Amino acid sequence: MELRLMKIAAPAGLCGALLPALPALAADAPAPAAAGANTAWILIASALVLFMTLPGLALFYGGLVRARNVLSVLMNCFAICCIASLIWVTFGYSLAFDAGNPWIGTLSKAFFANLTTPTATGLPENVFALFQMTFAIITPALIIGAFPERAPFAFVVVFSAIWLVLVYIPAAHWLWGGGWLAAMGALDFAGGIVVHTTAGVSALVAAIMIGKRRGFPHELIPPHSPAMTMAGAGILWVGWFGFNGGSALAADASAANAIIATHVAASAGALTWTAIEWLKLGKPTSVGLVTGCVAGLATITPAAGYVGPGGAIVIGTLGGIVCFYAVMLVKHRLLIDDSLDVFAVHGVGGMLGSLLLSVFALPQLGGNGLAEGMTVLSQLGVQALAVGVTGLWSGVFTWGIVKLINVGIERRVSAEVEYEGLDLTTHGERAYEIG
Repeated sequence: MELRLMKIAAPAGLCGALLPALPALAADAPAPAAAGANTAWILIASALVLFMTLPGLALFYGGLVRARNVLSVLMNCFAICCIASLIWVTFGYSLAFDAGNPWIGTLSKAFFANLTTPTATGLPENVFALFQMTFAIITPALIIGAFPERAPFAFVVVFSAIWLVLVYIPAAHWLWGGGWLAAMGALDFAGGIVVHTTAGVSALVAAIMIGKRRGFPHELIPPHSPAMTMAGAGILWVGWFGFNGGSALAADASAANAIIATHVAASAGALTWTAIEWLKLGKPTSVGLVTGCVAGLATITPAAGYVGPGGAIVIGTLGGIVCFYAVMLVKHRLLIDDSLDVFAVHGVGGMLGSLLLSVFALPQLGGNGLAEGMTVLSQLGVQALAVGVTGLWSGVFTWGIVKLINVGIERRVSAEVEYEGLDLTTHGERAYEIG
């Protein structure tokens, strides 16, 4: 079998292009000198990305909800990790990354069978599959931030499993597994489209269908622990080095470039958001600072391997501005209770960054260039198509999945359960002793 690695920083002018098919190493073939370093780095990056979900995202989201729902958020993240891992190993990876056809892969690598070791990087395919598993874990976990405190545990688990199969896996194949969008020259270094666009659009649709929390928007629903949220955001920031830096699939200068771009974009996004909040609301808040940081991180993700530090700072700054006003639009104008701003931060940020890379992914800016044969305008057109199609696919299938599940599982808890909190009513436990 052959492995096609889509997520790799290619030479100038060839970023995002598919690597040539690489035969398996013969038993007596010497490994490339860098094989050990590359393998070690991707194993570390895999741990970092998993660390983003557990405990990073769990704590980030957990601090933003009320005290009576903290455990439910942590439970959701842990359960999604477990079910996504099993799906990925049994058939998800094969459908996403085995050659197949332009729309979906085959099942020849189900249960991680028939994996190979490419000679170009010396990276064993099971290491690559492990790294990709961590992306499959965090993506559906992002979505639950749109409807915490009101969706039943059973609904969350079943929704996440079906969504992973029908939305995430096809999108991953289209862009990273040799699918039709990759063939057109669409670029997505680390998940602006595959991760953030799919999760963001799906979160918006699910939030609308599940409905608002009791009291929204007339009652103030403050986070119960901004300190917990800041701790989670710090873990996310560090873990994002593995998310974006690991997507170079090598321990080299391209990984370092992606990490530098990630770091400065996060810094720019955090400070930009805080400045706007300070000017508009009169106070800089901890939640605003870390939300801006995540906005910068989401916006740079699709472009991290294609731009230099200057472009990354601009992208992070624009991410902070656009995502801030997206939150205002969704929550205060449209009155949609996307509780933890998944669409406005992750969705809008990922889509914005996917378009902006067309402008900033130029060799003279320190990046690796556009896809082969592309101009800025043609690349922008392909990126817009990829964002639009993936967003539409995500929204339509999310609507269908919620409708399907609701036949057998209520998508929302009763008013009494919501009032008492999901921790005690669903799990029989409390995060904190009260009274």
